[in-house]
Amino acid sequence: MQLRYAFRLYPDAAQQAALARAFGCARVVFNDAVRAREDAREAGQPFPTAGQLSRKLITEAKRTKERSWLGEVSAVVLQQSLRDAETAYRNFFASLKGTRKGRKLGSPRFKSRKDTRQSIRFTANARWSITGSGRLSLPKIGAVKVKWSRTLPATPTSVTVVKDAAGRFFASFVLDTDPDADAARMPETDRTIGIDLGLTHFAVLSDGTKIDSPRFLRRAEKKLRKAQKELSRKQKGSKNRVKARLKVARAHAKVADARREFHHQLSTKLICENQGIAVEDLSVAGLARTRLAKSVHDAGWALFVSMLEYKAERYGRTLVKIGRFTPTSQTCHACGAVDGPKPLSVREWTCAACGAVHDRDINAAINMKTAAGLAVSACGAPVRPGAIPAQREETGSHGFPTEPRVA
Repeated sequence: MQLRYAFRLYPDAAQQAALARAFGCARVVFNDAVRAREDAREAGQPFPTAGQLSRKLITEAKRTKERSWLGEVSAVVLQQSLRDAETAYRNFFASLKGTRKGRKLGSPRFKSRKDTRQSIRFTANARWSITGSGRLSLPKIGAVKVKWSRTLPATPTSVTVVKDAAGRFFASFVLDTDPDADAARMPETDRTIGIDLGLTHFAVLSDGTKIDSPRFLRRAEKKLRKAQKELSRKQKGSKNRVKARLKVARAHAKVADARREFHHQLSTKLICENQGIAVEDLSVAGLARTRLAKSVHDAGWALFVSMLEYKAERYGRTLVKIGRFTPTSQTCHACGAVDGPKPLSVREWTCAACGAVHDRDINAAINMKTAAGLAVSACGAPVRPGAIPAQREETGSHGFPTEPRVA
């Protein structure tokens, strides 16, 4: 299983200039590849192959006066930029044919030097390394200082250097892990749980536990509003506007980081303590078109569920998604009678069939656990459906023991 580990980088002034050159060269090669493909399409000719693009846009371009500066960066960075263009076109055509799941993708667009996110990728043949002092040595850039927040469990296969909208630099390592070893690290348990996600409480568990919603965006709205007003008053093109834009970006980054950390800690805790987890398959895109849109985005349900998915896959747990049209809030978990829809203002109701009094959210969580087949069977053994596929990336794994950092 492939995972991704991100760490903060602190390049000095010279290294930042070298990274800026690498970002620019990778962007130019990507745009040249898109232009070559578009010219071939307009002329009715077949698309140039990856080998032809590499020879024309990199090897031969370095010998020209207009593109001689491409030789100032690692050739691997330029080759990976061409590979990104190939992947973008491959996904676009797969989306047109309907073989790619998800929303429809448009054709690849040109990258801009004003894009808030810049990135370059180094593979193993780029001869990058982690020095004995813990620095990341990159070709034609130098040894960059890294803030190691945790250790790497295996040797990385590639590293991507990213500059985000807030001007921060990150090193994102991709590595292969052993699922059997990961599953062996988890404590044995036969507990199962159902989770009802909401806005008043971020999550309500079937055992009665209620987890309050942190509402990171709502709490930071006053500061964000002030920073955005300051940005709107700055003259376009001025240095003060650049500073104000960075201030706004850093404020948003702080909110996103806090939300992601909360999701990681909660998802890791649930995975550690439960063998089976049931959660509702919410239509976040649909809910984001309602008057509750800001609160829905602030909760970040989709990110939380995706974390549960890949962590369940990695550590041998079971995650089951319940259909969004299952009447979990209308069904009495004691007798199974369906009592009909109720407005959101009704948080507690009494079953007309058996007279049981239910908390709306706890009752829904219990029904999710039952509908997923995670409830205890008649013989006392928990029912465990098969595991579902998980996404192949991870931005944090807090709370798990790891091996010493790989150098």
